[in-house]
Amino acid sequence: MSRILILKTGETLPALSATLGDFEDWIVTVADRPAEDFRTVSVHLGESLPAHADVTGIIVTGSPAMVTDTDAWIRDSEAFLRLAVERNVPVLGVCFGHQLLAQALGGHVDYHPHGREIGTTELTLHASAADDALFNVLPGSFPVHATHMQSVMRVPEHAVILAGNAFDPHHGVRFADRAWGVQFHPEFDATIMAGYLTERAEQVNAEGLDAQALLAQVKETPEAAALLRRFASLCNQESHWPV
Repeated sequence: MSRILILKTGETLPALSATLGDFEDWIVTVADRPAEDFRTVSVHLGESLPAHADVTGIIVTGSPAMVTDTDAWIRDSEAFLRLAVERNVPVLGVCFGHQLLAQALGGHVDYHPHGREIGTTELTLHASAADDALFNVLPGSFPVHATHMQSVMRVPEHAVILAGNAFDPHHGVRFADRAWGVQFHPEFDATIMAGYLTERAEQVNAEGLDAQALLAQVKETPEAAALLRRFASLCNQESHWPV
């Protein structure tokens, strides 16, 4: 049976995984589909990726790794994603996955000149999202959870920017007809986001941010979660994709 591939590129913080699970668990929960609809492959641990013909879609997770690292699994994942896009396999890259997809397709990823973005932030939807198969159900502005130090500094040629904020204008990008990247985490709920801020409070404060103030601003992000559910639903309903 063909399933949605969760291309796992790293683990969450140990303190969170001990009680809340990991990226793939949150994706399955928020996608609101049976667990058997998904297959997780931990590419960062050397697990082999399946044939593209054996998956209905691909969700690429976040990671504590950096896309600009030189690990062989990062290069191998880029090649796998390039071929997926060529073959029109639906792809959604999340945070590190968003950056990985951008880099694989010719974009430029680097450390953000203003450092870390972390917490619940508001995004603005662009007019380009009006006819996008994934983003067209979103309101003009909506909250999302984010935690990253690198960003897509230049999108690949022909990419369409769908949503952003003042810190990162490339929070939502369509890279190809069925390939998207989101810098934010649609699989996070408020508890997970608060956990990241709590665990990284010392670092966040040392970088000139206010972890307690950011923690007070954390709230649920139902629109972001709906985006993930919509992608998973589309992957299993071929006729729902635009021609």
